[in-house]
Amino acid sequence: MEHTKRQPRKLGWRFVLLAAVLAVLISGLVRSLWLDVYYIPSASMEPMFREGDRILVSRTDFGAEPVGRGDIVVFDGRGSFAPLNSGNGPVLDFLGGVGHWVGLSGGDTTYIKRVIGLPGDHVVCCDAGGGLTVNGQQVAEPYLFEGDAPSELKFSVIVPAGRLWLMGDHRSLSADSRSLLGAPGGGMVPLDRVIGRPVQIIWPIDRFTAVGRPDKAATTTAKNGQ
Repeated sequence: MEHTKRQPRKLGWRFVLLAAVLAVLISGLVRSLWLDVYYIPSASMEPMFREGDRILVSRTDFGAEPVGRGDIVVFDGRGSFAPLNSGNGPVLDFLGGVGHWVGLSGGDTTYIKRVIGLPGDHVVCCDAGGGLTVNGQQVAEPYLFEGDAPSELKFSVIVPAGRLWLMGDHRSLSADSRSLLGAPGGGMVPLDRVIGRPVQIIWPIDRFTAVGRPDKAATTTAKNGQ
């Protein structure tokens, strides 16, 4: 009798364990191929995204339509915005990865910024009117944080092939391509480091909203016509 009573319990725990493992595997597959969750760790993309927001990131959107000027991208900053080796050691790297996986913290090497310059673009700030220009045309930037200038730091860059010039919307608080002008790569992020595009704010619940793609900027490059 005692043996008969214990057997269903063992089977029940095995079923729960199997279900948990399958859930983790399915979640991992979805997040590696289609949708990932990202935690906004700073105010650098205000007012669109606030510190503490959780967002869904589509890994497939840019497959149908390539990255364009004005797009917001989530990307792996290793080798550009961050060192290839964190220097924290495997244990801290693992714990940081777990925190990022469950959406409790931002990834130390994962960033979110807006695309300002595509390969071949000449990006300048600032012109006589104090605006940012791409290929000689001033760019309208309605997404800028209220009161921020397009850039307090002056620069003139030509974006190399296969790379992007990225800036935050809250320019006065954003460490972005401008901060790395003197570093190897000049602050340019390789296109193949782009993880995806934010498509939905999912937390906090009062900010639950879809994130659309912006209209394409009406400027062209002489080199590739993008």
